[in-house]
Amino acid sequence: MAEVEEEARKQSEEFTDESEEEDSEDEPKLKYERLANGVTEILQNDAASCMTVHDKFLALGTHFGKVFLVDIQGNVTQKFEVSSVKINQISLDESGEHIGVCSEDGKVQVLGLYTREGFHEIFDCPIKVVAVHPQFTKSNYKQFVTGGKKLLLYERNWLNRWKMTVLHEGEGSITNIKWRANLIAWANNVRVKIYDISSKQCITNVLRDNVDLRPDMYPCSLCWKDNTTLIIGWGTSIKICAVKERNPTEMRDLPSRYVEIVTAFETEFFISGLAPLADQLVVLYFVKNSDHMDEEFRARPRLDIILPLHESYEEISSDALTVRNFRDNECRDYRLEHSEGESLFYIISPKDIVGARERDQDDHIDWLLEKKKYEEALMAADISFKNIKRHDVQKIGMAYINHLVEKGDYDTAARKCQKVLGKNMELWENEVYRFRTIGQLKAISRYLPRKDLCLKPAIYEMILYEFLKTDYEGFAILIKDWPGDLYNNKVIVQAVNDHLQKDPSNSTLLTTLAELCTYDQRYDKALEIYLKLRHKDVFQLIHKHNLFTSIEDKIVLLVEFDEEKAVDMLLDNEDKISIDRVVEELADRPELLHMYLHELFKRDHHKGQKYHERQIGLYAEFDRPNLLPFLRDSTHCPLEKALEVCQQRNFVEETVFLLSRMGNSRRALQMIMEELQDVDKAIEFAKEQDDAELWEDLISYSIDKPPFITGLLNNIGTHVDPILLIHRIKEGMEIPNLRDSLVKILQDYNLQILLREGCKKILVADSLSLLQKMHKTQMRGVRVDEENICESCHAAILPSDMGKPFGVVMFHCRHMFHRECLPSSGGAFPGVQYCNICSAKRVDPWK
Repeated sequence: MAEVEEEARKQSEEFTDESEEEDSEDEPKLKYERLANGVTEILQNDAASCMTVHDKFLALGTHFGKVFLVDIQGNVTQKFEVSSVKINQISLDESGEHIGVCSEDGKVQVLGLYTREGFHEIFDCPIKVVAVHPQFTKSNYKQFVTGGKKLLLYERNWLNRWKMTVLHEGEGSITNIKWRANLIAWANNVRVKIYDISSKQCITNVLRDNVDLRPDMYPCSLCWKDNTTLIIGWGTSIKICAVKERNPTEMRDLPSRYVEIVTAFETEFFISGLAPLADQLVVLYFVKNSDHMDEEFRARPRLDIILPLHESYEEISSDALTVRNFRDNECRDYRLEHSEGESLFYIISPKDIVGARERDQDDHIDWLLEKKKYEEALMAADISFKNIKRHDVQKIGMAYINHLVEKGDYDTAARKCQKVLGKNMELWENEVYRFRTIGQLKAISRYLPRKDLCLKPAIYEMILYEFLKTDYEGFAILIKDWPGDLYNNKVIVQAVNDHLQKDPSNSTLLTTLAELCTYDQRYDKALEIYLKLRHKDVFQLIHKHNLFTSIEDKIVLLVEFDEEKAVDMLLDNEDKISIDRVVEELADRPELLHMYLHELFKRDHHKGQKYHERQIGLYAEFDRPNLLPFLRDSTHCPLEKALEVCQQRNFVEETVFLLSRMGNSRRALQMIMEELQDVDKAIEFAKEQDDAELWEDLISYSIDKPPFITGLLNNIGTHVDPILLIHRIKEGMEIPNLRDSLVKILQDYNLQILLREGCKKILVADSLSLLQKMHKTQMRGVRVDEENICESCHAAILPSDMGKPFGVVMFHCRHMFHRECLPSSGGAFPGVQYCNICSAKRVDPWK
């Protein structure tokens, strides 16, 4: 038995190899496997004539009249000796508990596989087809049909007897029959008919198209896609028929159902069998004879997946099948059966039975691996890792890495290690040693795990040694990228020092040594190296590890290295390095001290006030443009010292400012006119001081200088009366642009007059408006009630008896009096009364 199984396995492999699609670049849609084991033994001495498929088992009929029940692996579970001649058809109900069998010698048997009930009959003619009711297990559906020259319906009545009814006769032998729900479809030599068992009516006739083909050589294939869709393949034509309910208003004497052919098309082959696959069709066929085809190619049956269209079809895939003895077979020798529960198809030939199923994800990965499409295989396995059964994602990944290494693509292989090896330390270490063997440690170094998973320190040290021997830059990058706890830091430091003995000034090695010292918390050593190299990371190192106490004696080096960053750092951390300490360190470098104090002054005018006197000389020496702004903004600068420095260096503008600030405006003006000789600046200075004596000095100095006179005429019109200047001009003096200056004076005068008149009009209008508003306010009525009192007698202003006459006087100041309480009128304006209270305060009551 073991020898038979081994032979069957080899034959299956042979079949699979030979059944691949001709275009090897396209993945096949179906996977094939020969039914072996017991089936192989049966077909060695017998031949398959028919087969039907159930979800639980297969029922196989042979030419020697036997029926075998086998599982999907081909193991025989039951055997029935039905006849001595060919079994024509086998039918099973949906439950798989009853079987119907018919044979060439006219025998018909319907029996229960697990009960003793059964039907046995022998007819006087060959019975070609048999079909039991799909619900035969139920007592009210004990029905089956047989077909020879007639189509007979058998029903068991309430007396437990079988009643026979002729459903059809007269059109030749019945060649095929399929029963689905209440519909029976059968084919004879002329047409396909559908019978409704519930209404006991024949509802359609579908005529055969290829009338010139012999029906016994090219039999009709029938298949129900669902309860209302029948697929017919006959000769070279395929039709898809839909059973529909007729509108009740159209019935009359017509059946309640009718059939509509929704798709019909011709093919280029002879159909042996067909089955549904979702919205597609699986077709088993024979190639038509053609002079352009190889004889062996024509003899091999083909299994295609096609997409039916309205009047044509689209080929999805096509496989040429190499079944046993295919050269001896004809179109009628093949059958196609399928399992409705799953996409499983069986190709039946006399000496071979082959199963075909849709390829699953494992098959897809097999094909990708066979084609060496490892990356796609890895991606497919990764996406469908829950559904694959035969493959392992990691194993596929390892195969991919091996393939890349063999190809010499070491960088890609190393990159894939990250995804494939994951957190498997053993695999990682194996791969590292393999890359070492092939001299590609550098390739895998960038992808080694360094966070969640850490390998042994020796692995990382081995790679660092490799880089240290051949690539200082790469070594530095690894030290920068790898955390310091991955390897023994002291060992690597010693190795770097050994190399520095050969090349002491190598900046890359020195920078790397500083990094290693930082990892080892030897910050002073790292700082010393960074300062020596003038490395940009020195400031980051100081901030990160709070090394301010370590740099107190290195302030000059830091400022020399990067003035801006160093000064900003010192000012930002005054609490850690005091201003006095910085000034002390920079005392011997006045240019650096000036930069520090200047930035300090910009941030806060008062923090470095005790150094303002020193800053005067520093600004004068290194930064004169900022001296004057410093003198203006500083309130702690000694003016005498500043004046002395500016006079020594002949800084006129700064001296003028200091003299002005010290109150010596006349001397300041004199310097502007004599040393700067800038009339505009002198006029601007006089305007700022707004002193008549300064204007007089300016006019006196300018009176014999025509350019100065022009400047004064153009600018003093709004501060000094121009007439005073014009009267002092000597007769005959030539003054540049005098006419323009006089015109400007007149224009300025006219403008002043216009402004005054405009202001006067506005003031008069505002005064009148306010007067009217005040008058209107004073003329308003005032509420007087019992709470108001007389300001003289302090009695209630209103009498208790309102019926008696009384007099009340109220002034605009809102003081109220009884008339009799007011003194008699007199004074400067007889007849005019005044408020006693406001008069005592010397306030005009009318205002």
